Amino acid sequence: MRKEAVERKNEILDAADELFGKKGFDGTSTNDILEKVGIARGTLYHHFKSKEEIMDALINRYSDRLLGAARGVAADKTVPLLDRILRVVISMNVNGGNSEEIMEHIHKPQNALMHQKIQKMMIHGLTPILAEIISEGVEQGAFHTPYPYETMEMVVTYANIIFDDDMVDMTEEERGMRILAFIHNVERMLDVETGSFMTVAQMFGGNK
Repeated sequence: MRKEAVERKNEILDAADELFGKKGFDGTSTNDILEKVGIARGTLYHHFKSKEEIMDALINRYSDRLLGAARGVAADKTVPLLDRILRVVISMNVNGGNSEEIMEHIHKPQNALMHQKIQKMMIHGLTPILAEIISEGVEQGAFHTPYPYETMEMVVTYANIIFDDDMVDMTEEERGMRILAFIHNVERMLDVETGSFMTVAQMFGGNK
């Protein structure tokens, strides 16, 4: 794709990102995007056929941003397995930087569809990254499971839904208990020593 076309697409995405954040996906019209970028409707439709297609492109951009760091951490085999898993989780944490802005956008009620698509991206994107680390651990004898991918799929899906404040209403005490139960069962599924993953629990607010 020509440089000009790439730049134009990014201008459209940047404008849509800002508008979705302020007005929500449903509250933003293609006219809003046209006015923000200062282009004709034909130019917009040359790059994107619909507002939904713009949203999907934004989510792909979010995916590259959120998962890129996680892949880099997972690939560094000089880091011990448990530390690598922890660093992958931290890299996906939404408590700062661009990730915080992204999550603030998608947790707005008017962005429910974006929220759903982001959750799907997280499950499909993060699971293989963690599964590769678990498979390496199985080869080393550190973890014991015949189902590295399926185990991580269950872990990521549970965490992605239960610890999403929009999905499950919990008191702080209930959240703490769920975190401890979550870590306990992850350790059982991987057949590791009790407390091996407690650092992850503490990072999310769980206590021993």
